[in-house]
Amino acid sequence: MSLFCSLVLFLFILLSLINYNVHGVGINYGTIGNNLPSPKKVAQLLESTIFDKVKIYDTNPEILEAFSNTGIDLIVAVENSQIKNLSENQSNADKWFVTRILPFIPSTSIVTIAVGNEYLTDDQLLDHKALFQAMQNLHSVLLSRGLNRKIKVSTPHSMAVLASSFPPSSSTFATTLLPVMTSIVELLSDTNSPFMINAYPYFAYRDNPSMVNLEYALLGNASGVRDPKGYAYTNMLDAQIDAIRSAINALGFGNRNIQILVSESGWPSRGDTSATNENARTYNTRLIQRAQLNKGTPMSPKDRIDVFVFALFNENKKQGGVSERNFGIFNGDGTKVYDVDLSCEFCSNEKFGGKIESSLLSSRGPSVWCVAKPHADEKVIQAVLDFCCGPGGVDCREIHENGDCFQPDKVYAHASYAMNAYYQMHGRNYWNCDFKGTGLVTFSNPSYGKCFYSHQ
Repeated sequence: MSLFCSLVLFLFILLSLINYNVHGVGINYGTIGNNLPSPKKVAQLLESTIFDKVKIYDTNPEILEAFSNTGIDLIVAVENSQIKNLSENQSNADKWFVTRILPFIPSTSIVTIAVGNEYLTDDQLLDHKALFQAMQNLHSVLLSRGLNRKIKVSTPHSMAVLASSFPPSSSTFATTLLPVMTSIVELLSDTNSPFMINAYPYFAYRDNPSMVNLEYALLGNASGVRDPKGYAYTNMLDAQIDAIRSAINALGFGNRNIQILVSESGWPSRGDTSATNENARTYNTRLIQRAQLNKGTPMSPKDRIDVFVFALFNENKKQGGVSERNFGIFNGDGTKVYDVDLSCEFCSNEKFGGKIESSLLSSRGPSVWCVAKPHADEKVIQAVLDFCCGPGGVDCREIHENGDCFQPDKVYAHASYAMNAYYQMHGRNYWNCDFKGTGLVTFSNPSYGKCFYSHQ
């Protein structure tokens, strides 16, 4: 075996032995507005932020197409109005899947189908069994097509599915929901799918400002709340998550590993005395930091909790009070509602500025580049960089000190330059930009200043 082949083999053995997780952050992308940017511009915007997961509320084909080949994972949704039809038989579920999902995979990374939204606590939707049956039918469709490991089926709940949420260690599901919740949780456990919860400390504080400490609701280090079983809570979100965990355990699933996913959480910037720019900025900044740290909760400190911030945009046509239309981090014109840092350490573009109409969103040309995924494990990225600049044969002088691409002096930036050079050298085949899952093909030119990323 040649020295080159030996080094390549060693690299990929090394990569396979490194256990790494992507600690990205999710965002909810609602579209109930008449002043929002196109899905294509939104997808390009998000490629340069910390958000590597997006949840939408339907299967809008324009959105699904816009997110193809972006490296961003999508959670799509079955609208509440469609659940009855999908619950009737597997054939209906298959037709829905073939029409709504199949045309867009695998180029669009769809990882979860959310069946409905807060279906069980919608007073207009009384057929609770239909939700479970629709979920089961969709899972059967995925199983029959060999996609059940790639795409999961779940459903987002509101906190109203609980009989009570405090104390967290004693929480149970509402009595009327026990039969259907037992069936749903068993399905989630059997299919390794997450339990999705929309958790809003904001509403708890808004409705009981004299009873709830504001810093506790804003995820701050308040004096804390102590559960009778000894768990100490310094923020309400952790208490809400543990309340759901206790309710799941009370159904008899305490010995099973069921992931809890926060499918919505946020704070509005307008609408009442507590809905201010400062409170919204504080809450979402802390929420994002919590998601990136991949922290557990007092009851389950080792559990990973994925979080989807609500929401990307203010939606000016949304029904309800003023606050319902003002949960967004951005206005419809692309300006930030308040200042919150969404930049990643290194992305395929510069840190995005205040407007969507920036150079970040310039028209895509026919050229393609390969860059490092901004949320990939740094140890893996370093190994890839070493390979490209060593046995990979890339000329890496431009990322050496005094080179045009040395700044920013970050491993993600240097690796992106080297990965792209390797990708271009070897004919731009998709497998030449894989690098153990850390590479991302982009249509946006990552060149900046005097630093030129080669392309064909």
